[in-house]
Amino acid sequence: MSRTNTDINTEAMQRTTRLIESSGLELVRFAWCDTHGMLRGKTLTASAAVKALRSGVGMVSTLMLKDTSDRTAFKVFEAGIADELPGFEFASNLLLMPIQDNFEGSFKVLPWAEKTGWVQCQPVFQDGTPVPFDTRRQLQQALAQLAERGWGMVCGLEVEFHIYRLKDPTHGLDLDPHTAAWPGPAPEVSLIHPGYNLLSEHLFDMSEEPLRIVQHTAQALGLPLQSLEIELGPSQVEAVFDATDALTAADNMVLFRSAVRQALRRAGYHATFMCRPPFEQIMSSGWHLHQSLVDMTTGRNLFMRDAAAPHTQANDAHHTLSDMGAQYLAGLLAHAQGMTVMCTPTANGFGRFRPNALAPQSILWGRDNRGAMLRVVGQAGDGATRIENRLGEPAANPYLYMASQIHAGLAGVQAGLTPPLATDSPYADAADAAGQAEATRIPNTLGQALTALQQDTAMCQGFGQDFVRYYQRIKTAEQQRFDAAEDKLEFQRREYFNRI
Repeated sequence: MSRTNTDINTEAMQRTTRLIESSGLELVRFAWCDTHGMLRGKTLTASAAVKALRSGVGMVSTLMLKDTSDRTAFKVFEAGIADELPGFEFASNLLLMPIQDNFEGSFKVLPWAEKTGWVQCQPVFQDGTPVPFDTRRQLQQALAQLAERGWGMVCGLEVEFHIYRLKDPTHGLDLDPHTAAWPGPAPEVSLIHPGYNLLSEHLFDMSEEPLRIVQHTAQALGLPLQSLEIELGPSQVEAVFDATDALTAADNMVLFRSAVRQALRRAGYHATFMCRPPFEQIMSSGWHLHQSLVDMTTGRNLFMRDAAAPHTQANDAHHTLSDMGAQYLAGLLAHAQGMTVMCTPTANGFGRFRPNALAPQSILWGRDNRGAMLRVVGQAGDGATRIENRLGEPAANPYLYMASQIHAGLAGVQAGLTPPLATDSPYADAADAAGQAEATRIPNTLGQALTALQQDTAMCQGFGQDFVRYYQRIKTAEQQRFDAAEDKLEFQRREYFNRI
């Protein structure tokens, strides 16, 4: 008799219970990824945690309604809120339940916190119904659409970020009670390396102490870290991870960001996944998402073409990608404006889209071209053939980032779209390299990206109109506060540098 997922999860829960009881853990954190990709949750004593593995942990529902400043974007105590957001009226309770698709993998012992465990959760309503605004659930639903076709998604992560040394870890400006505010001031920092010496061994040696903390933290948590590198900008580094299935990759990204920020802070450092830190001499950080679809039965890479299509050149997508892969690529291009806000969700991140900066400016694809928005990597017969999306910032919610790729790519497959020829000049002002129509630009602001999301049929159908309205409400609050800020740089110091 085959075992059900319920049987497997019950056994995993029992093993986790025994581990908590036998390992000397004193505290267990029940954590959940919010709309902005950041972890929130509650910390329970070990005895209470054992009970909560089955019954869940109560959580105020307004945590799902916060903008990036932690202000509630919906008026939950006014009439009509039950119609607009059923289940959220009057700041009612939700339940955090340990994730069910990988219960055992969701439990960790934190390497930087003494006798502390960690459980990854998802929110549900009091009756056990999943909350539709849960971003992890959004990715699960998108992956279910792939699974209906027998397909799965594989993702590899390249994440750039910045590490700084805190000038005063104990009594810094961000910890001074006289300067407390909402949001509070950013910490004062200095560089761990001066930058502008890409992949320098000397700068790596200068930065070894914090990078060792990153390495040890990631590996202790079981994250598939492949390399740590010195990036071009001052204090900028990059972490590269082995490819995994999409849901695992998204879970890993959420945990990695939170873990390294905590571990580094304890050692006197400040890590930020803000795209453009608030200093004059910086380089923007990107999150390059490598993606391919696979046959769930055989594991075959469905983007791979056995042999180049006859009579094609390298600038034709069918020279490298399968017919389905080319259609998926065309879908990413066709819906790029609509998905931009899921890839770059902060007002800060749009300053990255500049010419000749190894960041995209226009909606184009290229053959191994790091200036194009989409970079096709591989060749006929190469099992590692993939599409790299260079649109994302490291602060993005990984569940929404990856779900947006699926919705856009599937729309291209369903419509049988054909991508244009690849570009050789991704920063050209007018026509692309193929002499076709003028390339469409990526949205320039968070507000423009939100409008594009609302107007994109594939995004609205994929995420659902209710989720799009919910997301727009929260992100519009952020854009409005950014527009109203007299000092835009100070806004970003407090809103992003201090918190992301």
